[in-house]
Amino acid sequence: MSVQTPPTPLSGAGAATPMQQRVEGTLPRWAPTAVFAGAAVAAALLSGFNIALFVIYTVVLGTLAVYVVSRVREGRRRAADRTVTSIVTSAFGIAMVPLVALIWEVVSRGAERLDAEFFTASLYGIIGEGGGAYHALMGTLIITGLTTLISVPIGLMTAIYLVEYAQGRLKRAITFFVDVMTGIPSIVAGLFAYALFVLIFGPGIRLGIMGAVALSVLMIPVVVRSAEEVLKLVPLELREASYALGVPKWRTITKVVIPTAIAGIGTGVTLAIARVIGETAPLLITVGITNATNFDPFDGRMATLPVYAYYQLTQPGVPPEFAIDRAWTAALLLIMLVMGLNVVARLISRFFAPKTGR
Repeated sequence: MSVQTPPTPLSGAGAATPMQQRVEGTLPRWAPTAVFAGAAVAAALLSGFNIALFVIYTVVLGTLAVYVVSRVREGRRRAADRTVTSIVTSAFGIAMVPLVALIWEVVSRGAERLDAEFFTASLYGIIGEGGGAYHALMGTLIITGLTTLISVPIGLMTAIYLVEYAQGRLKRAITFFVDVMTGIPSIVAGLFAYALFVLIFGPGIRLGIMGAVALSVLMIPVVVRSAEEVLKLVPLELREASYALGVPKWRTITKVVIPTAIAGIGTGVTLAIARVIGETAPLLITVGITNATNFDPFDGRMATLPVYAYYQLTQPGVPPEFAIDRAWTAALLLIMLVMGLNVVARLISRFFAPKTGR
């Protein structure tokens, strides 16, 4: 009995082209994009120069058009899938609109004064044009550094206690209060620090260390929660292997648990710093403002970038244009600091994570 082999595909004139091989009833990949582009053109004609109406019309018209086209060509199920995808993508685009608009506004208005004088001069003796934010930048760095020195040891040791030692009601109580502190308004932290120092030094006191204490109230719970979650991710087998070798618990924590979680801890601390570096309300109460440079957080008022921008905008003087320009540049500098801290957090997570090479 002879075995028949299946015929081989024809090569040449009889072969199926890619257009013929495409499954009928399926829209090309570029179709939804083209539909939304057409919807954007229609929305531009309907909305005029109103950006909000343009975005709304584009989303509504584009989603409806994608559903209709897909329903006619692909059927009900595929049309429903494309509609949900369009809605999710549109929601992302709508969320990006205010972010992009904010960054564009701050960069366009703040870049004008982003010069050498802004980083090297203070406002001491400046009326009108000129001056910079050197004193405010130094004050922000000093107060944020003190805040980190206060918050990181307390927050990290609290997280270690919650993960490694605490049990029962005490653990639940500490976790509850940490969660409550995470959500308190920043003005409450400023009032707490001000009341604490007023009891010790009397009314009217303004010190840089007061701002650091106020920001620590906001930063400690963030460090606790982030470090606690990272420490929980350390495999229990690593602890058990250390205990099996006779290593005491404290040494296991310092030599096994913390080094394993150091990348996550560093990332959490960096993000916590980014969280408090732009706070304004606590520093308005505790630190105040000054036009001179002060490097001593234990002696008198200090300028900080958030408060500096606030006063330059609300009390610009005459003429107001120069102070308002300085306020926009200070806001831009704050955004740059926060973005830089987020980049540092990414780098810490990348380079200090435990190596899992083959």
